[in-house]
Amino acid sequence: MRFSVEKDVMVPMRDGVTLATDLWIPEGPPAPTLLVRVPYGKDALPGLGGSPLTPNLQALLEAGYAVVWQDTRGRFRSNGEFTPHLDDPHDGADTIAWLLEQPWCDGNIGSYGASYLGFVQWAGASQAPAGLKAIAPTVTSTDFYHAPWYSAGGALSWHTTWTWATMMTLTAAQTAGDFGVLMEAAGMAADPQPHLATLPIGDQPLLNKQSPWWAEWLRHPARDRFWQDLAVAERFDRVTVPALNVGGWFDLFVDSTVRTYTRMRAEGGSAEARDGQRLIIGPWDHLYQDGAYHDRRFGMSAGGMAADLTGAHIRFFDRWLRGRTDALDGTAPVRIFVMGIDQWRDEQDWPLPGTEYTDYFLDGAGRANTAGGDGVLSPRPPAAEATDTYTYDPADPVPTLGGRIMMPAAVNGTGPVDQRPVEAREDVLCFTTPALEEPVEVTGHVSLVLHVTSSARDTDFTGKLVDVFPDGRAIYLTDGILRARYRDSLAEPEPLVPGQVYEVTLDLSVTSNVFLPGHRIRLEVSSSDFPRYDRNTNTGGTIAEDTADQVVVATNSVLHGPGHPSRLILPVIHR
Repeated sequence: MRFSVEKDVMVPMRDGVTLATDLWIPEGPPAPTLLVRVPYGKDALPGLGGSPLTPNLQALLEAGYAVVWQDTRGRFRSNGEFTPHLDDPHDGADTIAWLLEQPWCDGNIGSYGASYLGFVQWAGASQAPAGLKAIAPTVTSTDFYHAPWYSAGGALSWHTTWTWATMMTLTAAQTAGDFGVLMEAAGMAADPQPHLATLPIGDQPLLNKQSPWWAEWLRHPARDRFWQDLAVAERFDRVTVPALNVGGWFDLFVDSTVRTYTRMRAEGGSAEARDGQRLIIGPWDHLYQDGAYHDRRFGMSAGGMAADLTGAHIRFFDRWLRGRTDALDGTAPVRIFVMGIDQWRDEQDWPLPGTEYTDYFLDGAGRANTAGGDGVLSPRPPAAEATDTYTYDPADPVPTLGGRIMMPAAVNGTGPVDQRPVEAREDVLCFTTPALEEPVEVTGHVSLVLHVTSSARDTDFTGKLVDVFPDGRAIYLTDGILRARYRDSLAEPEPLVPGQVYEVTLDLSVTSNVFLPGHRIRLEVSSSDFPRYDRNTNTGGTIAEDTADQVVVATNSVLHGPGHPSRLILPVIHR
């Protein structure tokens, strides 16, 4: 396939700002066109896309698609001022309107891309622009409070927020030629720990000055109107196009990925949007998709390349941009990698039909501290009441160990990391089943109901699902956190009454794993996961403003027994 390339075409927006855009145009008649809008620099290896999750540019051209890459507003060669998320809906719609006017575009437009490149797809699609026929958002979110900047339980996603703001400040200084800011930001990125450990966390002079949007995020710790207005999840009925949703079990956006699929199936603004949703989830994190981690390897078929995501994109676009009704024949709407048995499996919907939400009760004599304690996890309700108590000190938080981290270098890796080092801490409660005699498949949304008390007016509770191997490895699967003030509403916080018992529910996100015979199912409960999340200072005040001398040490307890049925709720699949 022969094609021409045009660089830095300046595309006008409705307010007169122009955005730098590169075009790859196949020779011949007008072609269906694929748009990528990126804040990280359109010249950064668009052919490879940076990961196996992004389709190969050459393959798209060979398939007869025109491809367009654009720097988002205020980034690299585009004009205007960059404020994350704010202008993406209108800029996306305006760019699509411009594409419709080009003689080489046949009027059928799609989009693809990962992370922020997915944010902008949903933003543009929410405007229902003429010509847009399908989108393919990968490892991304439709609700920026739930992910990436905060969490479904109200805690600030501290490591992700700080890391991304620092990276954007650094690249903006590089583009502007501001050597002083560039060197300071580079130093922060090279040695993040002192800055992540700073209290108050908002005391970040460079970020506050160079990227004022970052400070604005910290001023909105609740899911208030600020976040609601930015969320496409508030207005799925405005999205009228099918979406190919791609995610990873260890990606920080995976919960949003699967919930977006489910909600678009129910709430999408057209029959095509509702019926045309597709979902692919592999054993991947946000940056790496080879399925091979230090503590857990998922096999040769696990990688993004082996999953042929480029082919999946082309078939999806052939169906919706070219009208080839047979393009998706032989494929299922849902394709997931089931860990444990380490196999790909096709499914017809999500959550999986036939899911049985099964209670696993917390039990023991009240000494569940550490993996060597007496905490028991059982499908049978406990016979006696007991209370497990630990001290949560914000000055000595439980360290993040793998899990859903965007940039892993500073926090002990990412994904399925062995949790035994944190399970040796007295402030981590561990509840474990006996070794299994039969396999147990857990695929779907995991939740945790706890009966708790605290000596503080506010504190956090965390839950983590772990697969304990016969050799002792305790491999991370999924987790969640609840900031207690948001136990009833993310928008309307309410302090705790110290000493009062509360029933709270933690969203532990999603997973797919078969616990094999000889393995054990383990639940970890604690009150911190730092620096993935910010530390709750336990004061009940504004956490982003609390200083080190204001923090309060909390005594937290988990009650379990007939009168306090604390329980892990697992989506069990019987096949």
